Order: sequence, then C-alpha cells, then structure tokens
Amino acid sequence: MRFAALAAAVIAATPVGYLQGRQGSSGGFAEPGGRPSPQLTAWAVLGLRAAGAKPSPAALDYLVAREDALPSATDVELVAMAESVLGRRPERLLARIRSVQRKTGQIGPRVNSTIWGVLALRQAGEPPPRPAVGFILHRQAPSGGWSWFAGGSPDSNDTAAAVEALRAAGVRGVPIRRALRYLRRLQNPDGGFELTPGRGSDSQSTAWAIQAFVAAGARVPAGSARYLQHMRRLDGSFRYSARYAATPVWVTSQVLPALARRSFPLQH
Repeated sequence: MRFAALAAAVIAATPVGYLQGRQGSSGGFAEPGGRPSPQLTAWAVLGLRAAGAKPSPAALDYLVAREDALPSATDVELVAMAESVLGRRPERLLARIRSVQRKTGQIGPRVNSTIWGVLALRQAGEPPPRPAVGFILHRQAPSGGWSWFAGGSPDSNDTAAAVEALRAAGVRGVPIRRALRYLRRLQNPDGGFELTPGRGSDSQSTAWAIQAFVAAGARVPAGSARYLQHMRRLDGSFRYSARYAATPVWVTSQVLPALARRSFPLQH
C-alpha cells in the first residue's frame, strides 16, 4: 500500500501542481523555506498562465498591494506583465514604465529594462514604442546576442528576451536570424543551453532559448526539451542544472512556458 501511495504521488507531482503548492495564504509565492516576494509571484503567475493554469485569485491582490514597493524598472515591468495576464490593466505600473522612457528610446536604466518595457506594454495590449524597439535593435552585438546592459557581454537569457520583444513589435528578418544563430552556439551536447560560453547547461537558459525559437516561428533545437525533462524532479519541480537544484520555484516558473511552447507576451 505504501508503494502504491508513493507511486500515485509521483504521478500526481506535476510542475503545475508543484507551483500551485508554493502559493501561501497571502497570495504570494515563496521558495521552500523562504518568504513570498512580488517578483517570484509574478514569475509563478506567468509560468502557470503559460501552462494554461491559474494561481488562486489572491495572487493578484498580493501583487496589486505591493505595486508601490517595487524597487526597479524591471520589477515594475515583470509585475505589470503578471497583472495583465491575470486580467487586470495595471495602469499605475504602465504609467511608471512610460515615465522612465528617454528620448533615445531607452526605458529605465539598462538594455534589459527596455526589453522588458516593450514586453510589458505589449502584454497590456499597447502598441510597441518605436524608439524603444530601435534602441534594442541598435544594442545587438556583432555576435548577434544582447547583454543586459550597454557594452556588456551577450548572454542567452537577454538575447532570448530581446527576440521575444522584437517579435512582439513585428520585427523580422536579419536581426532575428542573427540572434538565433548566436543562441545555437550556446547549445551543448546534452541538449541544454548555457547562459554564456563555458558555464554549462542550465534549465533557465534552455527554457529562454526555446521561447526565442518559438517567438521567431523557428524549429526548436533538437534535444532541448529532452534536457529539461532530465532536470525534472520527483516533486514536479526542475533543477537549475545537473549540479545544482537551487531556487526550484523560480526555475520551474521559467521552464513552464518553454514546455508549453509559449513565448512572451502571452496571448490570451
């Protein structure tokens, strides 16, 4: 009987179920042994909605109650996306995003805050700000990738997010093809993708890469989904890598859109 119960529990331990089980009474999501945060809650919301599931309604209340405490532009943009996919128009957050857009098109202090600004505005159904799109395009490195800040070394995660933002703005052609070529160079023999050359494969970088190919309408590289399945644990969560199993709620939240073949912004 004990074996049968254990087997049933293993079968029932899905990534969606794991994430839903990490929502606390406040509505926020937390890592095991940790405290809820709006950032992690936003990631969990995006992951669940990408998988066709929902958190309890308390998640939206939790996020709205903490809007004024969000410290950075990317935090504002992330939470704005989560509120949008939960059916709320985050007017105050959208106003904050618009307020930090510069004449150059840059939104907030960095390249990644500009990328996420475009994604947040598009998730809310707003047209892409053309100066911001131009800013992102001009920050593409000769390698085809993007860094999180101007002049930095490109990485897979920011490159994938840039592809999603540009595709959401209707950009096609050479910039997207160059970005996908860059990402392909970061795939390892185990099927996974790495953040930067030499770091080794990890689940989040692999998930981001898959999302970029989905956004571009390109074939997802062989072996990438298999790598993610190898990182799945018995409780339904995903390891960060073969070596590390840190931050399972964050990792699982970012893996779910890739497994569902959904890119940002999520289509309702």
